[in-house]
Amino acid sequence: MDVGDHATGAGHVPVMLGRVLELLAPAVDAARDAGRAPRYLDATLGMGGHAEAMLRAHPDLRLIGLDRDTTALERSARRLAAFGDRVTLEHAVYDEIPGVLARLRVPSVDAVLFDLGVSSPQLDEADRGFAYSYDAPLDMRMDRTQTLTAAEVVNGYPPAELARILREYGEERFAQRVAAAIVRERERAPLDSTRRLADLVRTSIPAATRRTGGNPAKRTFQALRIEVNGELDSWRRALPAAMDALPVGGRVAVLSYHSLEDRITKRALGAQAADTTPPELPVPLPEHEPRFRLLTRGAEVPSDEETTTNPRAGSVRMRAAERVREAT
Repeated sequence: MDVGDHATGAGHVPVMLGRVLELLAPAVDAARDAGRAPRYLDATLGMGGHAEAMLRAHPDLRLIGLDRDTTALERSARRLAAFGDRVTLEHAVYDEIPGVLARLRVPSVDAVLFDLGVSSPQLDEADRGFAYSYDAPLDMRMDRTQTLTAAEVVNGYPPAELARILREYGEERFAQRVAAAIVRERERAPLDSTRRLADLVRTSIPAATRRTGGNPAKRTFQALRIEVNGELDSWRRALPAAMDALPVGGRVAVLSYHSLEDRITKRALGAQAADTTPPELPVPLPEHEPRFRLLTRGAEVPSDEETTTNPRAGSVRMRAAERVREAT
């Protein structure tokens, strides 16, 4: 979803673009070698930056682009219009990959990219309510056709559930204090603006903690965004589904922006790259050999140069893997 997209005079710059192209190119080549027209699934299309670069790099490539944000789809459709029928765009959440591919009658895809989190347009458009730097309605919906908003969460969830969300999704040490402050405030008047919430969170955090680590509202806003959009539950389903859609030689790359996403990614890729032969057996069993091999040593990070020119890339972690064996 091009979380790190950075508006410049030349347009937005997708995060770790050169490395993404480098990692996915062998999968495109493998499809050609197998006599297939290569297909690329961009599961978080955003502004279409990675997709455009892939289409330009591989003139025979066909793109399937997904996004839950209808505004992002409209913008990327304009950006990618020159590629004509090589492009298929779908309004869908990434955990709907199996259904989308079935509907399109596409049995497999050769390369998959997930660029997780919030896109730059969502952050930069004040009325979306994602950013604590603007005063805006408490919305935070990536898909504005859904009903649940951040305002409904902060004004309607029980105190214990609010605290759980802040603790688990925001990794907020002071989750109980922040949740209690929200409950007190909403009893006086519904919380309906990002600024009111950000100010409330800041005053709920001990002064010594407020002096380090950036805006103290960041963790609460992250937690609410994840809850509103069901991000982690969707991600737990999406990555295995994408891996299942890859043939031998197919590759998946993931750009994560916080530790919760990256932890799920690490576990899912690691499980598929492990030999599951029972330890008491003397030799590996073919049916238990790894189905994937890891393409990155741990999580890769962007260069200092990239994070200087594109600050939103600062938190990104990339992992990638290649299918080496069909599922049995």
